[in-house]
Amino acid sequence: MSGIRTSLLQTVLGVSLLAAWESAVRLGAIDKFFFPLPSAIAVRVWDWISSGSIGPHLATTLLEALLAFVIGVATGVTGGFALARMPGLARLLDPYIRVANALPRVVLAPIFLLWFGLGIWSKVALGVTVVFFIVFFNTYQGVKEVDRVWIDNARMLGASERQLMRHVLAPSALSWIFSSLHISIGFAMIAVVVGEYLGASSGVGYVIAQAEGVFDTTGVFAGMTVLSAVVLAVGAGVNRLERWLLRWKA
Repeated sequence: MSGIRTSLLQTVLGVSLLAAWESAVRLGAIDKFFFPLPSAIAVRVWDWISSGSIGPHLATTLLEALLAFVIGVATGVTGGFALARMPGLARLLDPYIRVANALPRVVLAPIFLLWFGLGIWSKVALGVTVVFFIVFFNTYQGVKEVDRVWIDNARMLGASERQLMRHVLAPSALSWIFSSLHISIGFAMIAVVVGEYLGASSGVGYVIAQAEGVFDTTGVFAGMTVLSAVVLAVGAGVNRLERWLLRWKA
């Protein structure tokens, strides 16, 4: 019941904010050139969906975000586990990892466009640079936080490094990893959209850039609405997967 009540309150809050926005624009308190009517945004989104014009662009963005997410998570989890189990190598690479993480992603975007062109891989590369570090640091910390007693007990029972990884380290670090996945999904989407915004021939970021170029704020907000809906849907899927994988903690 608490979950239903929370969902109901979230819906009421969202509807209230949209109603206040709609009223403020219609009353002239807010200039609709900068903040279009929510109803106009909804109509634009529906027009895109009914005509199918948003489909190819959304498919491109989702493909780029999915590739960036999968590659970033795979490399981040692998790197996090590896360095957590090799403290000497972690100390050696620490300054280089921190420098790489500090590089502004907006600066990297034009470089990736030069390297990989206007296709999907320049956006995927940008997304990977964002997702990797989020997952890497969470995985690394999650493995480091595993109780040393559990590791020693597994060792005394004759567990190999592979068995230790599978039965002790991975289950204990799952909470840390999933907390990073929730953040990574949104940032992967942001990264690929930024890449599309700077240079692309398709994608939701491209649609937003085209709308902005003709001062179509309704189109800009409609594009952001589509992205928000996708991120919420994917986030809900990750929540369900997390509950299923961590059901042993219940």
